[in-house]
Amino acid sequence: MKKYSMLFTAAAAAVLLTGCQTASDSGQKKSSNAAKLSYPLTLHAGYSTAEDDPRGLALKLFQDIVEEQTNGNILIELHPSGELGSDTELLEKMTTGDVDLTVSSAGNYALYAPKIGISALPFLFEDFESAWEFVDSPVMQELNQDLESSNMHVLSYFDNGFRCVTTSENVGAVNSVEDMNGLHIRTPDNQIVIETMKALSANPESFPFAELKDALADGSFDAQENPIPIIYNNQLYEVQKYLSVTNHSYDAMPFTIREDIWEGLKPEYQEIVSAAAEIAGNQNRILIKNQTTDMVKRLEEEGMEIVYPDLKPFQEATAGVKDVFADVYGQELLNSLK
Repeated sequence: MKKYSMLFTAAAAAVLLTGCQTASDSGQKKSSNAAKLSYPLTLHAGYSTAEDDPRGLALKLFQDIVEEQTNGNILIELHPSGELGSDTELLEKMTTGDVDLTVSSAGNYALYAPKIGISALPFLFEDFESAWEFVDSPVMQELNQDLESSNMHVLSYFDNGFRCVTTSENVGAVNSVEDMNGLHIRTPDNQIVIETMKALSANPESFPFAELKDALADGSFDAQENPIPIIYNNQLYEVQKYLSVTNHSYDAMPFTIREDIWEGLKPEYQEIVSAAAEIAGNQNRILIKNQTTDMVKRLEEEGMEIVYPDLKPFQEATAGVKDVFADVYGQELLNSLK
């Protein structure tokens, strides 16, 4: 636990030096919507993937730091693999107060704050570093506030990687845009991803991730799309034969706490939770970036065939997706992407 203490001290200093907005340093009074909290306080964190994938490992680190640094006054109870519901259900439960913390794709949060999902637009970023620069930018910090009216406060940004397409042996590999035509593909309940698949002439359908592997096994879907670490860590290679490295959408993941709980926390606990979330988010990002490279070889070892299609036709086919959301984002926000 000493390493967590050293990490926490450094991160907490960084948070304070950069002017992290907490109740203590903003000079603002707590909202009348702040929850009345008593300690020890147990917070329930639900998420849809396995506990040993980067999301789960980072949340475990967050749990360890918070529980140690608050001397057990804040306890984090982790619920992996959709125990508390699908991504869509978890976010809904945040609004009703039935889930306290969650991490999910930005596009899922866009159901509550449409602009928050802008980072998922197709082929927006060339690498992880440029994506991280954007999600940590003042542009996104301002958009994060749009979630507060839905009882969600963004603590940090996790990373889910760049989304790629996998297909079953019966369907064959996606080597070109033409191979996407009519493909019955599972997507999250993420309108940008759905519109991207439609632009590629596929037949997308949203479906809970926790039930995806069984649905692929029984042939309910021909294909699915997810980042490479998710594909490997959740053993989707057991029910899919081909991986096409399309990198069609970057998957940023806000890590959120209920806004009423955030406002009700003591200022010193806000600082601890905020710094711990930054540490956890950074660990998650490193794991995702490393696994994106390392796990391609592991997927091959598990029997998947890896395909690297020419991405230029994919980029051209999806260029109009941003226009679908032009009224939602506004030209000023779209211009900021440049």
